[in-house]
Amino acid sequence: MLVRSRTRPLAPALLSAALLTAGCAGQQDAGSGPENPSSSATPHGYVEGAAEAAEQQSRLLLGDPGTGDTRVLDLITGKVHDTARRAGVTELTTDGRFGYFHGADGTHVLDSGAWMVDHGDHVHYYRAKIQEVGELPGGPGTSIRSDAGATVVTAADGKADVHSRADLEKGTLGTPARLPGTYAGPVVPYAEHLIALTRDGDAPAKVAVLDRSGKRVAAPESECEDPRGDAVTRRGVVLGCADGALLVREDDGTFTAEKIAYGEDVPEKERAAQFRHRPDSSTLTAAAGGNAVWVLDVTKRAWTRVETGPVVAANTAGEGSPLLVLQTDGALHGYDMSTGKETAVTEPLLTDVPEAATGEAPAPVIEVDRSRAYLNDPAGRRVYEIDYNDALRVARTFDLDVRPSLMVETGR
Repeated sequence: MLVRSRTRPLAPALLSAALLTAGCAGQQDAGSGPENPSSSATPHGYVEGAAEAAEQQSRLLLGDPGTGDTRVLDLITGKVHDTARRAGVTELTTDGRFGYFHGADGTHVLDSGAWMVDHGDHVHYYRAKIQEVGELPGGPGTSIRSDAGATVVTAADGKADVHSRADLEKGTLGTPARLPGTYAGPVVPYAEHLIALTRDGDAPAKVAVLDRSGKRVAAPESECEDPRGDAVTRRGVVLGCADGALLVREDDGTFTAEKIAYGEDVPEKERAAQFRHRPDSSTLTAAAGGNAVWVLDVTKRAWTRVETGPVVAANTAGEGSPLLVLQTDGALHGYDMSTGKETAVTEPLLTDVPEAATGEAPAPVIEVDRSRAYLNDPAGRRVYEIDYNDALRVARTFDLDVRPSLMVETGR
């Protein structure tokens, strides 16, 4: 593999270590100190078998549905790791650490060995070895949602199983617990509970808040016609509906559901059906038909439609960052989300976008973290790293030995 680098600044190692120590200095138990030697042996944030770092330890999981080849690209070292070949994979998703390779007969789980733990006022970043975890049942239509304690697998028929996150972290699937009933969409872990949509016959779906065993503990007033798409943000869980979105929030143990309506009639083919965003960001993007992008500002409870031209993929890092749109001209375009004005455009990057965009192959995606965006070029067997804060400058190019038609980022 050839990596063409145009610089990516890193913090000095000594300063990084000092920041890690200082960031958790106030987190020790009241009894820690010289009289409690175990506090120094097991520092705050310790994870067995993992190395802690001062900066994000991003890795890209890559898959080629044509050959079944998979790879893990370490964005810190630039090294590519071979992983097991998986025939028949049609989709790749992630929860920030684990990659889920969805196929016709099941979903394979791969531990990318890169993740973060958010403590609110500071964040811990970890890196560990890449390891295979196992095969989950469930074919097409299976969805997987996770938080720090649980991973929920919802099948196409609406049945859901809850796996212990601790089991996955140990490299095993464990024995899942089956939730009672069936659900009208993915069951989403949130605020130590599970957010689910239930439906009675042909009536609109309604929000149900479940405990981790599946017992209903709250049912905030809500209505969601034809639910599609979901996302977890710092402001709550967003559920896509025919007339906009539902925002489900928890505040001091109380759950509420608030509708964020489009404010206009939106044809079915132009509604937001699949959200893309930077993890933890409260700004979501979704295709608005073939020639525009929806931006949902969850904080302001507002939708903005940005007219972009033919859309292949879209994403954003959030407020203050550009809306990134890959168009069928093979170029990445940047837009001001408040005005809709185009602010930057790259030279054409992809040579096979029209074919991918017509459904003959998986369309490229844009993955975004706090400083960079990543764009896969299956035809060119490469991935581009984009500095979206510098007029969409190509910071690095990673040349690969596979077609990276499927891509997700972990470690964020």
